[in-house]
Amino acid sequence: MKNHRILVLLFLFTTPLFAQPEQSFEAVPGTEGLQVKRNIMIPAKDGIGLATDIYRMEGSKTPLPVVLQRTPYGKRSERFKAVVSHLAARGYIVALQDLRGRYDSEGLFSKYSPQEAGDGATTVEWLAKQEFCNGKVGMWGTSYGAHTQADASKLNPNGLAAMILNMGGMTNAWDHAVRQGGAFELGRELTWAFKQIPAEIKDPVVQKHFEKEKIKDWYTAWPFRRGLNPLSIAPNFEDYILEELTHSDYDEFWQTTGINWEEYFAQTADVPMVHVGGWYDTFLRGTIQNYVVLDSLQKTPKWLIIGPWTHSGNGRTYAGDVDFGAAASIDDFRVGYQGVWFDYLLKGLPQERIEPEPVQLFIMGTGDGSKNAEGRLNHGGYWRGFDTWPPPEIEGYTLYLGADGSLQPHGPSTKSSSTTFTFDPNHPVPTLGGNVSARVKDGAFNQRERPDFVGSRPPYLPIRARQDVVVFQTPPLEEDICIGGPIEVELHVSSDAIDTDFTVKLLDIYPPSEDFPEGFDLNLTDGIVRMSYRNGRHTRDLITPGQVYTLKIDLFPTANVFKKGHRIRVDVSSSNFPRWDVNPNTGEPLGKHRRMVKANNTIYHSSEHPSRIRLSTLPKKE
Repeated sequence: MKNHRILVLLFLFTTPLFAQPEQSFEAVPGTEGLQVKRNIMIPAKDGIGLATDIYRMEGSKTPLPVVLQRTPYGKRSERFKAVVSHLAARGYIVALQDLRGRYDSEGLFSKYSPQEAGDGATTVEWLAKQEFCNGKVGMWGTSYGAHTQADASKLNPNGLAAMILNMGGMTNAWDHAVRQGGAFELGRELTWAFKQIPAEIKDPVVQKHFEKEKIKDWYTAWPFRRGLNPLSIAPNFEDYILEELTHSDYDEFWQTTGINWEEYFAQTADVPMVHVGGWYDTFLRGTIQNYVVLDSLQKTPKWLIIGPWTHSGNGRTYAGDVDFGAAASIDDFRVGYQGVWFDYLLKGLPQERIEPEPVQLFIMGTGDGSKNAEGRLNHGGYWRGFDTWPPPEIEGYTLYLGADGSLQPHGPSTKSSSTTFTFDPNHPVPTLGGNVSARVKDGAFNQRERPDFVGSRPPYLPIRARQDVVVFQTPPLEEDICIGGPIEVELHVSSDAIDTDFTVKLLDIYPPSEDFPEGFDLNLTDGIVRMSYRNGRHTRDLITPGQVYTLKIDLFPTANVFKKGHRIRVDVSSSNFPRWDVNPNTGEPLGKHRRMVKANNTIYHSSEHPSRIRLSTLPKKE
């Protein structure tokens, strides 16, 4: 009996984990010749099975390159059907994998988990060793599908050969996408969690519960208390949201692989990468930084493509209520465009659609300002190629904030000049588009409150009419001005509170026209800094009431032609809700406050304290 037990133990310890019966390819219904092996459980390093579907065309002569996407949205989603068929027909093995804890994969899901780097790298190396693979694995995907590529690359897995990162791959989540300037990206993070929980907990009661609970109602209950909010039904979601919210200092939490790339740039796989972004995408800052740094550190080629798009809006000509013309859209981005790049990157096949300059930017503007059939403003624009970012042709163009609300190219001469406004956190400025995502309306909109924007109130006046928005604008321009590159703002400010926020928004102001009798106040880009993080991300430092501080705010870059007769406008305020959480002005620990007080905030525009914005102008191009 004793020997029998020993034999059993030997059997257990010598049997390979995840030994799976040999599975044959099956035909995919409704397709011509597409075959699949479903739910191949690729073992993660900790033994968790990562469910993977592997596709090929019937009769494929292997080995072939493999293209992989790892997703939290369900690998059998209809969104993948067309692109899988296209890539397989083009001569690739296609692998789709559910992230750990999602759909058919084992384990527990947590957004931006540091385990994803290891899971991704292990998957790449497993696929590269299979007999159907020629040793080359490319990765592609949008948003979370881009984050998972970045995560895998940080561990430099054998076999990784190319990456197409569309609107994702955060450089540092403290600086954009989760937090920005010390503020929390409330609209994006909370809305994503609300949207995903019904798929996380497949229970009809939960489904019904989340049909009843509306995210717009819960924005006003922020900050959440543990166990006292709708997310508490899924503790793994509640945990990561509250961790992101309450870790306001740049500590070890923000330095893990799941939400940070800059700490791992030096060890990242040196492979060709295509970084794709949108002027109205929430990940724009990271898309540009990832391209710039990796291109400087590595030997393999890198590309940067930025269109006038919202998050994942590559196939549209418009963003919000503004249309940029037919040239703005890459109609086949989700399907054919990926294949073009993989043919070039993995097979070395020449492609006419790939432009010679590695940086391709869509310059917004040049439209006639009319209203199209869908009711959108025709803003227009065109593509332009450059060798580097920022474009080498740019020149600095500084405009100073004036006491009379002007925006002028010369500094103020008055020794003492300032504007004070009252910021009431119980009545914040509503988010009207911009670089948001999830279900918060993103893109370009006329900056006027309206019922379908959270936080708007009757009589739905223009944002410029609010007492807590300070407007500075140029006279009507005498000639076109084209900008394209970084935007730097320097404000001299004070407050009677011990903490508060300052926001800045850049706008292109259309004059009144037949189609738009009130004109059109078009938002281009914006930014925020929480005063307690005015010195950077590392340590919170409350302010002294009444003391004047110099505040640096880097807006997301943009590219736009301000046409003759338009105005350049800068709005300064202290809130943009629900894109960012509202500062209670009390100095309490962030994410744990129970009080909110009004703050009297002051902007200085004098010769001693000259507040200004520095734009990057480009030479005219007909």
